[in-house]
Amino acid sequence: MNNSIASFKQYCNSLVQYKRRQTVEVKIGDVPMGGNNPIRVQSMTTIDTMDTLGSVEQTIRMVEAGCEYVRITAPSLKEAQNLAEIKKELRKRGYNVPLVADIHFTPNAAELAARIVEKVRVNPGNYADKKRFETIDYTEASYQAELDRIREKFTPLIKICKEHGTAMRIGTNHGSLSDRIMSRYGDSPLGMVESALEFLRICEDEQFYNIVVSMKSSNPQVMVQAYRLLVQKLDEGGFKPYPLHLGVTEAGDGEDGRIKSAVGIGTLLEDGLGDTIRVSLTEEPEAEVPVAYTLARRYDNRTHHQAIPDIKHYAINPYEYNRRSTQAVVSIGGEHWVPRVVADLSARESISPASLFSLGYHYSVPLDKWNIADMACDYVYTGNKVVDFAIPGTLGIIYDHSTWLTHQQQDRAYPLLSAEAFMQGTSLSAVLNFVQASISDITLSLIEKLRQHNNVVLVITTNNVHGMAEQRRLMLELMNNDCSTPVIIQRNYADLSQEQLQLYAATDVGALLLDGLGDGVWLSARNCGPEKMLNETAFNILQATRTRISKTEYISCPSCGRTLFDLQETTNKIRVRTNHLKGLKIGIMGCIVNGPGEMADADYGYVGSGPGRITLYKGKEVVRRNIPTEKAVDELVNLIREHGDWVEQEN
Repeated sequence: MNNSIASFKQYCNSLVQYKRRQTVEVKIGDVPMGGNNPIRVQSMTTIDTMDTLGSVEQTIRMVEAGCEYVRITAPSLKEAQNLAEIKKELRKRGYNVPLVADIHFTPNAAELAARIVEKVRVNPGNYADKKRFETIDYTEASYQAELDRIREKFTPLIKICKEHGTAMRIGTNHGSLSDRIMSRYGDSPLGMVESALEFLRICEDEQFYNIVVSMKSSNPQVMVQAYRLLVQKLDEGGFKPYPLHLGVTEAGDGEDGRIKSAVGIGTLLEDGLGDTIRVSLTEEPEAEVPVAYTLARRYDNRTHHQAIPDIKHYAINPYEYNRRSTQAVVSIGGEHWVPRVVADLSARESISPASLFSLGYHYSVPLDKWNIADMACDYVYTGNKVVDFAIPGTLGIIYDHSTWLTHQQQDRAYPLLSAEAFMQGTSLSAVLNFVQASISDITLSLIEKLRQHNNVVLVITTNNVHGMAEQRRLMLELMNNDCSTPVIIQRNYADLSQEQLQLYAATDVGALLLDGLGDGVWLSARNCGPEKMLNETAFNILQATRTRISKTEYISCPSCGRTLFDLQETTNKIRVRTNHLKGLKIGIMGCIVNGPGEMADADYGYVGSGPGRITLYKGKEVVRRNIPTEKAVDELVNLIREHGDWVEQEN
């Protein structure tokens, strides 16, 4: 695709000025979405839909946590019918929250639910299709025949929605693309978009526009590319600007789930995309709501930010991942080095071996050796505090330039200096120098001097409220002037909760990493939590963007009324047994709806296949069926052993 600024404008309003994409307003009960409405927050029940009182009580907890729409699964006609009882009881108790029926595989359930609730979600991948992982060679005529078949199945639902004033979400999931779409477009963001457009064309032919669209994936990179491409294709194809429902599927739980969700959702919010958010955590649904709320409310006043210079040429393809080409400086940048993590200990009064414990370095006095964890930072900034002990061999020390001048003979000690000092020609390390700069420092003279040095890494900073955009603009300036100096992304935070810090940093840094920008991460924080949390947040952001893998990755769905086992308990059991298997991806799915597809890039899968029964996958292939739940975790471990991916956990 053309990487000019013209193609960029097709997926968001501005690269440098925050402005929400203007969408049509969609009526969903008494809570409209899109248009000039705020970014809405929603979640989904996990109770069996046939449990009326349980569903009502859980819905109330979600609403009281701030949920504005509540989605409930309706896998068959009986659950769709029971939505009427749930709605009746909620209204009786004074709760008018719009309800959304979640439909997979069952058009008749959708048609019934559309007469009851305020919104129906359909998945183009399985509403009129089935997935068998088969490649089919279609002719134009046979493909058109398939589209005609879909139109025949889908049109009745559209007419019912029009008659009853029911909204619809056309919700594409990366994990459930049909064999037909996969055969023509592949397992790709383009396939996700085309899957939705096929249904949108039918809706518009029927003059039905009360529509929301989503492009979800468990991989934030795929998810972001798909939403961007969707907006571009909507504009290009003359469709209405429909509101976007944002979410990362199967994000997991705890800090992993929050950071992974923020990387995907936050990246799009930064560019003004998104009208509603659902954060999918393997936790109680009411726990999802404040996370989504924290992400959404950050943009309430974002338009009032410092001006950022315009862009003449957009040197990034926003629809596919390409890492910025940089020269290697020691272990930073270049083709072969993963992004590095810089920890900040400059606020400490002094630095001792114990100070490194929270950063992944454990010193054993009896053995006189360092034990290095998978999440051990690569460099530590100590400011003017001198490190007077032998450091681990994998660690580098960054001093303020004035302190470095008196300790430059120290092994693996490097200076941090301002862009102004660098331009003035102060003393430099022959090996590695860190030059700190903001966008106002990036002149053609500085860029020319950076090009002349093969021992400099740029540390970019920002104080702009719209800081991600400013740092992206800075790196584009380097790219457009053929400067290959590696870049460390530095962000400073203060007076935030741990969760806010994780969500904000994942958005600010993750958005850049997803576009291939950045050779390292440096998070500094005051009154935001312990150093260990901050260091692990940096690594978790790299893990979520899949730019550096430091631990096992769990692709775990958030549970719903279709779930066939206790997801939270099972995920914890699997995590306890496998969390030492660095780099392995394990999918944990409550049912078959998105399981095999959403786990497409997982190494192993654990999927509910019936009450008390589990099916295990190796990649996309079923390898063991109908395992009793009580034996399934052991069988998963045995499967990993059999395929040579097991390592014994160190004591």
